[in-house]
Amino acid sequence: MRIYKLLRKMTKIKTISAIICCQLLITGCKKEEKKVTPQETNIIKDSVKMTKAEDRIDYTNFNIFSLSTISSAEKDSDADIFISVSDIYKGVQPIPAEIVNNQKQMSFEELQHFELDAPSRKKLLEGIHLTENDSLYIYRYDRNKLEKMPVSQLKAVAYLSPYSDSEEVDPESYMMGFQVATHQKMADDGLYNNAIAYFGNKNPFVENKMKAVKWQKAGADISERYFITRSKLNMGKTYQSKYENMTYYLQDYLEEQNVVERRLVVINNHQEKIAEKTFSLAASDGGEFLPLYGIETDEANIFQWTGHLFKGKPPVIFGFIAYSFGCPSITFLDKNEKNFPINCDNRH
Repeated sequence: MRIYKLLRKMTKIKTISAIICCQLLITGCKKEEKKVTPQETNIIKDSVKMTKAEDRIDYTNFNIFSLSTISSAEKDSDADIFISVSDIYKGVQPIPAEIVNNQKQMSFEELQHFELDAPSRKKLLEGIHLTENDSLYIYRYDRNKLEKMPVSQLKAVAYLSPYSDSEEVDPESYMMGFQVATHQKMADDGLYNNAIAYFGNKNPFVENKMKAVKWQKAGADISERYFITRSKLNMGKTYQSKYENMTYYLQDYLEEQNVVERRLVVINNHQEKIAEKTFSLAASDGGEFLPLYGIETDEANIFQWTGHLFKGKPPVIFGFIAYSFGCPSITFLDKNEKNFPINCDNRH
């Protein structure tokens, strides 16, 4: 139930600049116009896309979610697509009282999945600060497909967590959220692997600006130029990739021949370092590095993605670590921007 599945888990700014070519008219004086070549314009072009005022998104208390594939209770070959909002819901889960009180008379199938009644649905919406007038936006960035669904048309549902092993089910045993689709073929359960979701009154996603990061080996000079030697770790292989006017360099750091850390440096066309990020297994609590597309895996299993994803924000990159506990984050290629965690309800 993560945005990434490690090989299906074998079952998840260019600096802001603008070129203004104009003539400055001053009384009795006309300055010569500076010519800018198309090549110069292309090099200094904005990476942070300007957003119309009506499209600007309030990123205060901003939440994004992964989509989960849950086997259907009615048919093993079918699955439901579901978004859990339990990660951001505060308080006791809004389970209908009759479920809690009558569970001994209910079958496991009845307890496993049910739609919330009207009072419980209202409580869920209030707890995550949504209204029936809001919408669900799902962006499948690998296919550049944006789906919009009114919240009022979504079923508010509860699914029993697969990690629940208590004989007596309590409200905290449930994943609470919204059903996106039902009776999807299990063979197609990867349709929402490369997708994120957002609830609100505006679409926050930039469309058609994401691409897979395809890596290739970089020379030893790159390692010496951009990466430092770590006292307790050995330097491993170095990789590179390209997006618009940015070059990405990725350095492996080894402990006993195992990759335990990867460091990313992003350079623009002016040879300026615009971002530097570290991805470490030490901070992932049981995580594993995902394979690198172009080096360790092919197009069938692409995990690293980059590009413009959020309106008014710098480009992003993500997909380096598969988490056993906790959820992944989306990293911005800007030292002043904090990561966006992806709510994935990864409970054990």
